[in-house]
Amino acid sequence: MHEFSVTSQIVGTIIKEAEKHKAKKVVQVNLAIGKLTFLGLEQVRFAYKLLVKDTIAEKSKLLIKEKNGIVKCSKCGYEGDFKYEDNPIYHIQTPTLKCPKCENTVNIVSGKECTIESIK
Repeated sequence: MHEFSVTSQIVGTIIKEAEKHKAKKVVQVNLAIGKLTFLGLEQVRFAYKLLVKDTIAEKSKLLIKEKNGIVKCSKCGYEGDFKYEDNPIYHIQTPTLKCPKCENTVNIVSGKECTIESIK
């Protein structure tokens, strides 16, 4: 349920920014969310609708662009897309990311971002 918490912070930022610019209404918000945030986009949309109720952003349109994750392998030097292992019996919140070339564990280069790209 971390989607609600993250979305609450996003909505707070949007409202503050709109008020700072003396906006009377927010009509559209554009977000970029990396796949490696593991945020459920439908849950973010649902939370957004709840959180903007009775605010200047109440009827605003939320557009979300999902960004692919990029990883880098320190063993073979691969940089790019990834595969991950997600076995529920381990009860690991974040799956292990593996190099598609050598199966080594990789480092995340990008894909963990959650950014407000624009507010109209």
